[in-house]
Amino acid sequence: MNFLGIHLTLFIGPTVALPAPPLLMEALDSVEVSHSDEERSGFQIVFHVGRTGPFDLLDYPLVGNPLLKPFNRVILLATFNATPRVLMDGIITHHQLSPGQEPGTSTFTVMGEDISVMMDMAREPVEHPAQDETIIANKILLNYPEFGILPMVIPPPVIDPPIPIERTPVQCGSDLEYLNKMAGRYGYTFYIAPGPVPFVNIGYWGPPKRTDIPQSALSVNIGPESNVASIQFQNNALAPTTVSGPVQDRLTNQNVPVQTFASLRPPLSSQPAWLANQPNVRRTHFQGSGLNTMQAFARAQGIMDASNDAVTADGELDSLRYGNLLQARGLVGLRGAGYSYDGLYYVKRVTHSIRRGEYKQRFTLKRDGIGSTTPLVMP
Repeated sequence: MNFLGIHLTLFIGPTVALPAPPLLMEALDSVEVSHSDEERSGFQIVFHVGRTGPFDLLDYPLVGNPLLKPFNRVILLATFNATPRVLMDGIITHHQLSPGQEPGTSTFTVMGEDISVMMDMAREPVEHPAQDETIIANKILLNYPEFGILPMVIPPPVIDPPIPIERTPVQCGSDLEYLNKMAGRYGYTFYIAPGPVPFVNIGYWGPPKRTDIPQSALSVNIGPESNVASIQFQNNALAPTTVSGPVQDRLTNQNVPVQTFASLRPPLSSQPAWLANQPNVRRTHFQGSGLNTMQAFARAQGIMDASNDAVTADGELDSLRYGNLLQARGLVGLRGAGYSYDGLYYVKRVTHSIRRGEYKQRFTLKRDGIGSTTPLVMP
């Protein structure tokens, strides 16, 4: 299907998805795909439905189409400027039928989430003896070969392999819940990123990517070079949080004070809020047990790092002027908003809305404060 020179390819089917037949592509009305570094990515595909003959009196043909059954696999491939990108590799989880009062206005919507939803289907206690978080994350991700998951696991700042005679990590919940729980201990994130080719996915477990090469710049209010249709900034001075409190070291049984002072994430602004707002920075009491001193400090630091993003930018992109697909979970430069809000940002969320004659990208950007760290950004 072609939208303004953008070619959209739909693969669908049980596990091994195949190119969608003409019947589905002709009925396709719109597609929406959302990527986030915290929540599961999702998709929504809207089809026009109707009855065209006596064989359709019982039901709309598309509603009973076996290709649209729940738990079938959906892969969306967008080719932009001759470069194919995997927008989504997911699983159908919901249906929605909206009969219309006028001919041609009925729609059938297929909704779903990325393949990590299949990691949230079973909740059983599982023991992981003599395995630290890095080993456990790799092991869980390798349990899903049918989805082509390639693990990308970044070790946490403190690795403390459990000794079986002392303790054994026990997973109480689904694989997805446990991966997110382990990531939250260090201010890490877990998500499944589709691609780089169809039927392959990257399972990322680690800190937010703030050292990648920035994507093509977002330009606002600079005449013909502008590619952002709208944008608004918010600066939340209450976001940064320091952590302090005592912890009893499980190795020595001594009480040790825990205190964080600064975020250890690479700064994206020249005036990080945790520094610029001193001494008026929120403080929270550290709570944790069964930890050694290094683990306690790492987890306290993770809490502060996770609270670091004070500045948020929400906007909408003109895809044709931008000439590319904005990728979530990476860096992007922004120019034209003035020194306070120009510079580099972390792309937290992107929603792609595609329909005939229209391609919009809504985005959410985050960073730690105001002021650019660079005199210019990559065009």
